[in-house]
Amino acid sequence: MNKKRIFAVKITSINNDLIGLMVNKIFWRQRKVKFFYKDYKMKKVSSSLWDSEIDKITNQFEKTFGHLSIQQINWKPNATTWSIAQNIDHLINTNKSYFSIIEQANKGTYKKPYSGKFRILVNFFGKAILKSVNPNRKKRIRTFKIWEPSKKETFQDIMCEFKKHQIELKKLMNNASDLIANDFVISSPVNRHIVYKLKTAFEIIISHEKRHFEQAKEVLNDENFMN
Repeated sequence: MNKKRIFAVKITSINNDLIGLMVNKIFWRQRKVKFFYKDYKMKKVSSSLWDSEIDKITNQFEKTFGHLSIQQINWKPNATTWSIAQNIDHLINTNKSYFSIIEQANKGTYKKPYSGKFRILVNFFGKAILKSVNPNRKKRIRTFKIWEPSKKETFQDIMCEFKKHQIELKKLMNNASDLIANDFVISSPVNRHIVYKLKTAFEIIISHEKRHFEQAKEVLNDENFMN
């Protein structure tokens, strides 16, 4: 084999290797884009599901408690049990405690907690808190002071406040879609060392609302409820 032929074979071999590398790179890039798009699409679906869940919960509250008088919605079975109005006010207070965190995150001014770097902690706390707000209410839990309902005796228009709040909540969730897509981690409004994904925080909020719908129904179904 002459030198020209050997040189041509080597050039061909090098070209084939380069082509192979380029094809391989393009293939994996396409796969990466495909997986990213699939993941992003799934998170967008989650956002629309949250919208649907919030609308469903709002309608349940309106249908079940919307017809009650001011006296009825503020009625308490005893001194230690919340009224229907207090349950609703508690939900508003709890949800709003997340608002400033998410607004800061959207602006890029939120200081991420150091413990949020550890995935094992993020997953542990997220699962534990989500489990604690299960709507079945088999296990009672005491809330934190900042989430307690207002001390006022009578809530005049709590259902109207709740419906307006739910609209704000949906808007907040929709505006956080990019944060959700990037698995953004936040700390609990009551303890900076308790960390979980923002996606989990929204799941907690929705489950918590369902839980207190059941708690408010218990008041409505009390045998001594004022009619």
